[in-house]
Amino acid sequence: MDWLTENKLPIGPWAKAFFDWLTDNAAWVFDGISIFLETLIDGILWLLQTPPPLVIVVLAVALGYAVHRKIAFALFVAIALLLIINQGYWEETTETLALVVAAAVVCMVVGVPVGVMGAHNPRFYAAMRPVLDLMQTIPTFVYLIPALILFGLGMVPGLIATVIFAIPAPIRLTQLGVSSTPKSLLEAGEAFGATKSQLLWKVELPYALPQIMAGLTQTIMLSLSMVVIAALVGADGLGVPTLRALNTVNIAQGFEVGVCIVLIAIVLDRFFRKEEGGKR
Repeated sequence: MDWLTENKLPIGPWAKAFFDWLTDNAAWVFDGISIFLETLIDGILWLLQTPPPLVIVVLAVALGYAVHRKIAFALFVAIALLLIINQGYWEETTETLALVVAAAVVCMVVGVPVGVMGAHNPRFYAAMRPVLDLMQTIPTFVYLIPALILFGLGMVPGLIATVIFAIPAPIRLTQLGVSSTPKSLLEAGEAFGATKSQLLWKVELPYALPQIMAGLTQTIMLSLSMVVIAALVGADGLGVPTLRALNTVNIAQGFEVGVCIVLIAIVLDRFFRKEEGGKR
C-alpha cells in the first residue's frame, strides 16, 4: 500500500492554488459581495437596535397576533423576548437575528429560483443533487477557511458559511413542491390558455407554497444552529457568549445563552409555520 500513499493526488495543493488565484484575480468580486452583505446586515441591525427594546417587543407581539390571531402566541412572544432582555442578552440576540434574517433572505432569493429550475429540468437537478449533499455533509470548518481568506473576519464569513449550510433546504423543498404539482391542475391551466409563466405564478408556486414555507423554517433553524460556528470567525451574536461559557466552563452562562437561542428558535418557527387546516 506504500505506493498508493506515496503517489497521492495533490488535492490540497490544487485547492490552495485555486484560492490563491481567486484572491489575486477576483478580489474585487468578493469585496463587492462583502460590502453588499455587510450593508444588508447593518440595515437589519439598525432596524432592531435603534428603537428601545420594549418597542421591538411590542411590535413583535402585534405582528405575532396579526399573523396567527392567537392571544396565546402573542403572549408567548412577549414572555420570550422579555426574558431575553431580563437575562441581559438583547444586543447579542439582535445580532443573531440579523445574521439569521440575512441568511434566510439570501437562501430564499437564491434557493427558490434554483428549486424551480430543478423541478422543470430533472437533469439539472440530478447534476445538482451531489453538490447539495456535499454542502450539507462537508464539515463546516473546511469551508470556513476559504471564507476567511476571501472575506476576512466578521459577520460576512459567518453569513457565507451559514448560507452554504442552509441553502440546500429551500432548494430541495421548492423542487419537491413544484415537481409534485398535480398534472390535472397544470392541464386545467393550459386549457384556459395560461402561459408557462402564468402556470408557474398562479398554479405551481401556490401549490408548492407549504413546501416553500417549510424550506424557510428549515433555513431559519439551520441558521440558528450555526451561531456558534459563525462566532469562531468573528461574527457577533449569541455564539460569542456561548464560546466564552465553553472556554471558561461556565455552566450558568451557557444555560442562559442556550435558553435564549431556544426561545428565538421557537418564536421564529411559530411565526412562519403554517397551522393545520391551512390557517395561519
